[in-house]
Amino acid sequence: MKFSDIDSFFGSLQPGPFIIAGPCSAESEEQVLQTARALQEQGVPLFRAGIWKPRTRPGSFEGVGTQGLAWLKLAKQETGIQVSTEVATARHVEEALKYGIDVLWIGARTTVNPFAVQEIADALRGVQVPVMVKNPVNPDLALWIGALERMYQAGITDLAAIHRGFSSYQKTKYRNVPVWQISIELKARYQELPIIIDPSHIGGSRELIFPVAQKALDLGYNGVMIETHPNPDKALSDAAQQITPARLAEVVQQLQVRKSTYDDAELVNRAEELRLQIDAADHDIIAALAKRMGLVEQIGAYKKLNNVQVLQLARWKEIFRSRAEWAEEAGINGAFVEELYKLIHVESIRKQTQILDGDE
Repeated sequence: MKFSDIDSFFGSLQPGPFIIAGPCSAESEEQVLQTARALQEQGVPLFRAGIWKPRTRPGSFEGVGTQGLAWLKLAKQETGIQVSTEVATARHVEEALKYGIDVLWIGARTTVNPFAVQEIADALRGVQVPVMVKNPVNPDLALWIGALERMYQAGITDLAAIHRGFSSYQKTKYRNVPVWQISIELKARYQELPIIIDPSHIGGSRELIFPVAQKALDLGYNGVMIETHPNPDKALSDAAQQITPARLAEVVQQLQVRKSTYDDAELVNRAEELRLQIDAADHDIIAALAKRMGLVEQIGAYKKLNNVQVLQLARWKEIFRSRAEWAEEAGINGAFVEELYKLIHVESIRKQTQILDGDE
């Protein structure tokens, strides 16, 4: 996929923040118009609202359906604001285009299913409409890229990615954990691809919208999508993560856009000095890891000689506990070191298993 030569809606976006806002769900004509008017006054360029809502379990509010598209069309006619909604089937695409929806997005539950994504791509073939693709529910970069590629191969070149976080079985402060490294890798592979943060779905609460959005802008994201409702506590879906238009204005005003490069020769030189020191430190880390793996191989050979199993659970628990403590004492995040040692442990087990199986 190439985006650098595209003169389009998303291709023209500059690093942040491009604001997309509106309710999680279109609930009534009055609610849609009230929100759109407020956002238009703030200069928000793109209004969002869910018409069809894919819910985890039946019985919850699943959207108003096609009638909501008429409300979006009316909001556009009255305020001039462009409108967007989520599509999950070919029929959704047909209905949305019939009502003149300006921008479509593919949700996380759809992105995870290549068959559904292809159905949407086929329905869009020959149509020039901007499409945003949310990351899949599970942390799978290949699925995310695959959905973007299916759109691109169908002739949709006006594309953007939405980072809305990933489901996790672990308890965290987030509704959907960000796993920032996945979106960073996406950006590294497709530098021209605009990426938009969805702090509402990542945080799951109003309090986390600003810090998540700010971190995304610090990473060079192009915009934010924030769920905005005139009366969030009464919202029919995802009430806890929506904010009022007034609060949205405060959040946007507080957001800071960082410079993408240094603009002073002295700062450039100092940054280069620090990078050289980082390179040297990384070299030392690699050398230390190589030394550690050499010792692991010796342990593996000793275990093979004495017919001892590879996994020594008590030893692993001690390493996992003590290294995090050492890190905290050194002023390093203990959780980060825990994750690092999980990877080191996996590689240690692999090497020792090879030795016991006679592969080395």
